[in-house]
Amino acid sequence: MKRIVILGAGESGAGAAVLAKKEGFDVFVSDMSKIGDKYKKQLDDHQIEWEEGQHTEEKILNADEIIKSPGIPDTAPMVKKAIDKGIHIISEIEFAGRYTDSKMICITGSNGKTTTTSLIYHIFKEAGYDAGLAGNIGNSLALQVAEDPHEYYIIELSSFQLDNMYDFRANIAILLNITPDHLDRYGFEMQNYVDAKMRIIQNQTPKDAFIYWADDPVIKRELEKYDIKAIQYPFSELKEKGVIGYIEKGQYKIEEPEPFNMEQESLSLTGKHNIYNSLAAGIAANISGIKKDDIRKSLSDFPGVEHRLEKVCTVRGVQYINDSKATNVDACWYALESMKTKVILIIGGKDKGNDYEPIKPLIKEKCTGLVYLGADNQKLHDNFDNMGIPFRDTHSMKECMEACYEMAQPGETVLLSPCCASFDLFKNMEDRGEQFKELARNL
Repeated sequence: MKRIVILGAGESGAGAAVLAKKEGFDVFVSDMSKIGDKYKKQLDDHQIEWEEGQHTEEKILNADEIIKSPGIPDTAPMVKKAIDKGIHIISEIEFAGRYTDSKMICITGSNGKTTTTSLIYHIFKEAGYDAGLAGNIGNSLALQVAEDPHEYYIIELSSFQLDNMYDFRANIAILLNITPDHLDRYGFEMQNYVDAKMRIIQNQTPKDAFIYWADDPVIKRELEKYDIKAIQYPFSELKEKGVIGYIEKGQYKIEEPEPFNMEQESLSLTGKHNIYNSLAAGIAANISGIKKDDIRKSLSDFPGVEHRLEKVCTVRGVQYINDSKATNVDACWYALESMKTKVILIIGGKDKGNDYEPIKPLIKEKCTGLVYLGADNQKLHDNFDNMGIPFRDTHSMKECMEACYEMAQPGETVLLSPCCASFDLFKNMEDRGEQFKELARNL
C-alpha cells in the first residue's frame, strides 16, 4: 500500500487526507501548529492518523508522496529534508485532479481572482449548473471529489498552489494579471513568481480555453515564450486588434464563441479593475454554453466579495470601506483609483517586498491622511512621511480606528487597503477586515 503524508491540516490538508484514505492509501497527517477542532473531527471520523505541534521525521520521510499545504514554503526544514530524499511533493489540487474527470475552470492573477472566481461560480449556480467552488476559497477540492462531486469546479489558484501542480489540466484557464506579490516567498525574484503564475496553462490542449488580459505587460512578454495549444480569448478595456472581450460606447461586449453584449452601467461591479473581472467571467460563462439571459442577469445582480471594496457603514458623513483583501500594492492602486471622494488610507502590515512608488501619485491626488497599521511601520515612514500628508502611527485596529475617526471629515472615505499581509497583528486577512468592520460600526 502506497503511503501518503500530508503536511498541514487546514482545509486543503484535511480534504486531501479524506480523499487519500478513500482511494486506499496509507495516510498520515502532520501539522506543526494546532489543528482546528473541525479538522480533527474530520480526520478522526475517517480513522486517519494525525499529529499536531510537531513533525515526527520517521513517520514523514517514509512517504511515497507528500501533499503539502500551500502556506508551507519549500524552505521549511521538513520540506527540505523531503526534497533532499527525493520524495515527490504535490499540492492538494494536483492530487484531487487525479480522481475526477469534471470540467476545471481555474483562475489566477495577482489581483481580482477571488472576485472573478466568485462571480463565475455565481453565474454557473444561477444558471442551474452543477458547480463546486474550490481552491483558495470554498471547500477543499479533494474533499468535494471524495464526498460531494460536481460536474464543474470553479477554482481560485494562488501561485503557492500552482508551484506544486504538474499534471493537472485546466479546461478553462484564466490569467487576470501579474504584478509583484509574495516576492519574499520567491527569493525576491519577480521571474520566479511570474513562472509560478504561468503554470496555469501547462497541460492545456487544443480543446481547452485560455482567457487573459491582453494589456498586461508581463503577460504580453511571457506569452512569447510559450507554445500555447488552447484556444485564446484575450480581453481588454477597449476594443483593439485580437481581443474578443471589451467595452465599447458604454456596451460590455464579447465576440466569441457567441456574440454577447449588455449595458456597461448594468454591471453590478464598478471600477476599472472590475471591468476586467466581469469580462473574464463573462467569457468563461460564454465558452461553457450558459444562456445569454443567465449571464446578463448574474453580471447585474452579483453582490460582490467580502473584504474586497466592501462598503461597511457611514458615520458622521464618513464612509468606511473594507478592502482587507488588498494585500499587495497593485490591489491598493485599483482601490484608490476607484474612489470618488477624498480618502483617509489605512496601510501597513507584513511587508512582502513591496515597492510603493506606483501608488504615490494616487495617494498625493486622493488622500488627506494616512494611518499606518502594523507591528513595524518603519518602511511606511520611509516612503510616505515626506509627502506632506498628515499621518498617524498605530499598532492595533482600535488605535487605527480612533485615528481615522479624528482625521476624517464629512464627505470623505476611510479606506482599509493595506498593501500588506496581515500576519503581524491579525490571524489573517479576514480577521483584519472583521475587526475593521466591527469597530467602524461601533464608532
